[in-house]
Amino acid sequence: MTHDADVLIVGGGLNGPALALSLATAGISSAVIDALPEDTRESDTFDGRSYALALASVRMLSALGLWDGLEDHAQPILEIKASDGRPGEGPAPFFLHFDHAEIEEGPMGHMIEDRYLRRALLGAMDANPQITHMPGSMVTAQEVDTTGARLTLADGRALSGQIIVGADGRRSGTAERAGIKRTGWDYGQTALVCAIGHELPHNGIAHQFFMPAGPLAILPLPGNRCSIVWSETHARAAEIQALDDAAYLDVLRPRFGDFLGQIHLAGKRFTYPLNLTIANAFVAERLALIGDAAHGVHPIAGQGLNLGLRDVGALAEVLADAKRRGEDFARLDVLERYQSWRRFDTAAMAVATDAFNKLFSNDNPILRVARDIGMGAVQSMPGLRRRFIREAAGLTGDVPRLLQGRPL
Repeated sequence: MTHDADVLIVGGGLNGPALALSLATAGISSAVIDALPEDTRESDTFDGRSYALALASVRMLSALGLWDGLEDHAQPILEIKASDGRPGEGPAPFFLHFDHAEIEEGPMGHMIEDRYLRRALLGAMDANPQITHMPGSMVTAQEVDTTGARLTLADGRALSGQIIVGADGRRSGTAERAGIKRTGWDYGQTALVCAIGHELPHNGIAHQFFMPAGPLAILPLPGNRCSIVWSETHARAAEIQALDDAAYLDVLRPRFGDFLGQIHLAGKRFTYPLNLTIANAFVAERLALIGDAAHGVHPIAGQGLNLGLRDVGALAEVLADAKRRGEDFARLDVLERYQSWRRFDTAAMAVATDAFNKLFSNDNPILRVARDIGMGAVQSMPGLRRRFIREAAGLTGDVPRLLQGRPL
């Protein structure tokens, strides 16, 4: 049977295009059904959105031929400092300090703005004859059988392939149409996201302040700018987001401190509710889920996109290896290799971020003492600290070939 593409990818954000490009290196064709319009890559204005890419994710982009064009726009993360604190009081005396010099591989990761990463992925897709990009398209129905998979689009078009991959976010329509349920809960927190410009250099240092209402991440961007991810209760976050820019900064300053001098907004402001949501299955008949469609975790460790790219690398490797062996790579027993590979890593990250958020997002004096002592203890143990650095860099566990920087 002739198909429109081998793989039908629903979702054109970041993980979907990354999967299409990965599969193309193994001669597997794909169609990327993208709800966003074509012009989403055109603006050259920074809108405040950016991502922390672990070293393993950088290696993947390099293996796909993208990193050379991105590196000049990226900021290396050279150090990470984590500490307890309260607004207006500064950090607690016990803290964690991770320095990239403690590992041999180089920076733990890089910060990259959304506009550069998205444009690079979309441009590479457009240049690849193995990939059909379909912007401004919505899926309304899907079905699978022994002969393949089919999608129906809102404009009436039908597409056929061997397998459907859902890369369509935490409210994945692909998972819902497949009858895949989800497990999770709301954290009662909303993340306020923005970028700020500041007077003094950040020196490539990322900061994580654990406040009673939730963590505040200050992540270095190129130049004297940082990305802010700031958690508050739903009600308080709504109040803060409704303020004008000057009043918004007045609320941020006591939490941010003055260690980078004067600050100002350098882009748009966003909010998104924080929850944990894990698909009860990552695969079904001729169907697989990646990224937030499979798992959405708390951003406390900044690993959301990195987890998705590990999914991409693992699924691409499973499909490519199955194809080389002459197997039908869309069979459920093949897809279950991907699920078994990714379920433990995902569950471990979900448990860790959930536990960290519950431990730190409170003002319980007993817990404050316990966690401060714990951070001080880890800081005094170089071997354990090095292990945490390698974990943050994505270098531990069963790492897919692309995330090792090797070809698929």
